[in-house]
Amino acid sequence: MELTYLKNGETLSLDASRCTGCGSCVDVCPHAVFRLEGGKASVACRERCMECGACARNCPAGALSVVAGVGCAAAIIAGKLRGTAPSCDCGCGAEKETRCC
Repeated sequence: MELTYLKNGETLSLDASRCTGCGSCVDVCPHAVFRLEGGKASVACRERCMECGACARNCPAGALSVVAGVGCAAAIIAGKLRGTAPSCDCGCGAEKETRCC
Protein backbone atom coordinates (compact mmCIF):
# COMPACT_ATOMS: atom_id res chain seq x y z
CA MET A 1 0.00 0.00 0.00
CA GLU A 2 1.39 3.38 -1.01
CA LEU A 3 0.50 6.36 1.15
CA THR A 4 -0.40 9.72 -0.35
CA TYR A 5 -0.58 12.97 1.56
CA LEU A 6 -1.72 15.90 -0.51
CA LYS A 7 -3.32 15.66 -3.91
CA ASN A 8 -0.64 16.68 -6.40
CA GLY A 9 1.74 18.00 -3.69
CA GLU A 10 0.02 21.35 -3.80
CA THR A 11 2.93 23.71 -3.16
CA LEU A 12 5.92 21.64 -4.30
CA SER A 13 7.80 23.29 -7.15
CA LEU A 14 10.99 22.18 -8.90
CA ASP A 15 12.89 24.50 -11.24
CA ALA A 16 14.87 21.95 -13.28
CA SER A 17 16.94 24.69 -14.90
CA ARG A 18 18.46 25.54 -11.49
CA CYS A 19 19.03 21.92 -10.43
CA THR A 20 22.68 20.86 -10.26
CA GLY A 21 21.93 17.17 -9.74
CA CYS A 22 23.57 17.02 -6.30
CA GLY A 23 20.92 14.58 -5.02
CA SER A 24 20.28 16.34 -1.71
CA CYS A 25 16.53 16.24 -2.29
CA VAL A 26 16.67 12.48 -2.88
CA ASP A 27 18.72 12.02 0.29
CA VAL A 28 16.54 14.09 2.65
CA CYS A 29 13.05 13.35 1.37
CA PRO A 30 11.38 10.93 3.81
CA HIS A 31 8.94 9.63 1.18
CA ALA A 32 10.98 9.22 -2.02
CA VAL A 33 9.26 12.06 -3.85
CA PHE A 34 12.37 12.70 -5.98
CA ARG A 35 14.72 10.73 -8.21
CA LEU A 36 17.76 11.66 -10.29
CA GLU A 37 17.36 11.33 -14.05
CA GLY A 38 19.96 12.43 -16.55
CA GLY A 39 21.93 14.30 -13.91
CA LYS A 40 18.93 16.33 -12.68
CA ALA A 41 16.30 15.86 -10.01
CA SER A 42 12.76 15.08 -11.05
CA VAL A 43 9.54 14.51 -9.15
CA ALA A 44 8.98 10.76 -9.00
CA CYS A 45 5.67 10.85 -7.12
CA ARG A 46 4.17 14.22 -6.17
CA GLU A 47 1.39 12.58 -4.14
CA ARG A 48 3.92 11.28 -1.60
CA CYS A 49 4.93 14.85 -0.70
CA MET A 50 3.88 15.81 2.81
CA GLU A 51 5.19 19.37 2.38
CA CYS A 52 7.71 19.07 5.21
CA GLY A 53 10.14 21.43 3.47
CA ALA A 54 13.27 19.28 3.91
CA CYS A 55 13.99 19.29 0.17
CA ALA A 56 13.85 23.05 -0.22
CA ARG A 57 15.86 23.72 2.92
CA ASN A 58 18.61 21.38 1.73
CA CYS A 59 18.76 22.35 -1.95
CA PRO A 60 21.99 24.36 -2.38
CA ALA A 61 20.89 25.58 -5.83
CA GLY A 62 17.50 26.88 -4.69
CA ALA A 63 15.78 24.73 -7.31
CA LEU A 64 13.03 23.57 -4.95
CA SER A 65 10.32 25.43 -3.13
CA VAL A 66 7.49 24.22 -0.96
CA VAL A 67 5.24 25.85 1.59
CA ALA A 68 5.84 23.80 4.72
CA GLY A 69 2.77 23.38 6.84
CA VAL A 70 0.57 20.34 7.15
CA GLY A 71 3.48 17.97 6.73
CA CYS A 72 5.89 19.97 8.86
CA ALA A 73 7.69 17.48 11.08
CA ALA A 74 7.58 19.86 14.04
CA ALA A 75 3.81 20.22 13.61
CA ILE A 76 3.25 16.48 13.48
CA ILE A 77 5.38 15.84 16.57
CA ALA A 78 3.78 18.71 18.52
CA GLY A 79 0.30 17.43 17.63
CA LYS A 80 1.13 13.91 18.72
CA LEU A 81 2.57 15.13 22.02
CA ARG A 82 -0.44 17.36 22.71
CA GLY A 83 -3.01 14.93 21.36
CA THR A 84 -4.21 17.58 18.90
CA ALA A 85 -4.13 18.24 15.18
CA PRO A 86 -0.67 19.02 13.77
CA SER A 87 0.42 22.53 14.71
CA CYS A 88 3.89 23.93 15.23
CA ASP A 89 2.40 27.27 16.33
CA CYS A 90 4.48 29.22 13.84
CA GLY A 91 1.46 30.66 12.05
CA CYS A 92 2.27 29.00 8.74
CA GLY A 93 -0.90 26.98 8.24
CA ALA A 94 -3.67 29.20 6.92
CA GLU A 95 -1.38 32.09 6.03
CA LYS A 96 0.78 29.90 3.76
CA GLU A 97 4.02 31.60 4.69
CA THR A 98 7.12 30.40 2.90
CA ARG A 99 8.78 28.90 5.99
CA CYS A 100 7.51 26.93 8.91
CA CYS A 101 9.35 26.90 12.23
